Amino acid sequence: MAIEDVIARLQEIRSEGLTALDAVRDAQALRDAEVRFLGRKGPLAAIVSTLGGMPPEERREVGRVANEVRTALEGSIAERRGRLDAEEGDRRAEAERVDVTLPGRKPPLGRLHPITQVIDEVVDVFVGLGFKVAEGPEVESDYYNFEALNMPADHPARSMFDTLYLEPTDYGQPLLRTHTSPMWVRVMEANPPPAYFTMPGRAFRRDVVDPTHMAGFHQIDGLAVDEGISFADLKGSVEVFARALFGPRQRIRMIPHYFPFTEPSAEIHVSCFACDGSGCRVCGNEGWIEIMGAGMIHPNVFRAVGYDPEVTGFAFGMGIERIALLRWSIGDIRWLYENDLRFLREF
Repeated sequence: MAIEDVIARLQEIRSEGLTALDAVRDAQALRDAEVRFLGRKGPLAAIVSTLGGMPPEERREVGRVANEVRTALEGSIAERRGRLDAEEGDRRAEAERVDVTLPGRKPPLGRLHPITQVIDEVVDVFVGLGFKVAEGPEVESDYYNFEALNMPADHPARSMFDTLYLEPTDYGQPLLRTHTSPMWVRVMEANPPPAYFTMPGRAFRRDVVDPTHMAGFHQIDGLAVDEGISFADLKGSVEVFARALFGPRQRIRMIPHYFPFTEPSAEIHVSCFACDGSGCRVCGNEGWIEIMGAGMIHPNVFRAVGYDPEVTGFAFGMGIERIALLRWSIGDIRWLYENDLRFLREF
């Protein structure tokens, strides 16, 4: 092919390339055009590959024109790429633009868990009666969990607690507390009488999980020690609590029971808040619902903490989950722990 024809072909490649690049509208089309005109199998590369067989003077002239064509096409590609990048940036900025004139979007707000709600309400009632709040360790010693509460190592009452023990240490056999009552001892050790405290927290037992039991659960205990405290004071305090939590018309009854750390002891029942005592599904047609255990603190507990055994006081304890189940007619304790927001939003 004559040199004039080769140069004319190079000019055609330049013209075709610039026209094609000008028509490009996206990055993929730009890449396709670049490969088409500047790729190893493109027309420009085909001409350059023939330079070795040309005379020196023709080779210099064709090479110069080929370089000018390549430079022109590469410059057009760079300019087009910059324009496409700018257009894409503008589109992205527009898509991500915040319209400050729109009303704000309120983030979803959480709410207190039903168990927390019950704890707060129970604590509020007893704080209103002059009680202070105390919390303590969930990993306890045998002494605080049992011995100081009038349950020595051979006491049969220990069989009532399915205790979870931890690895022994140099300081004894630690365990996960089976109730929050060890706080009675810790509170009285740290506070001479008078002592009025309520003690919320978690406890643990080796229970099989079912609709009414969990291996980990919440309790709240109360303790009142002062001169002249009587069983009538216990009854009055519990009555105030029951009416504050379940309604002003509720009545209570106290049934004799046994607890190793109180004497006398009682189960506290409240008249059914669903049927007002006439009998229904909630109360099992009995008209009464058990809510807590209570009693006058045993003198042996006072001796363990160094109190004068002649001092008097009462204590009580209740399961928080049980109160929540009764109050809201929840059919399964496990629902409280499944973190199902559809359920928790109901409270």
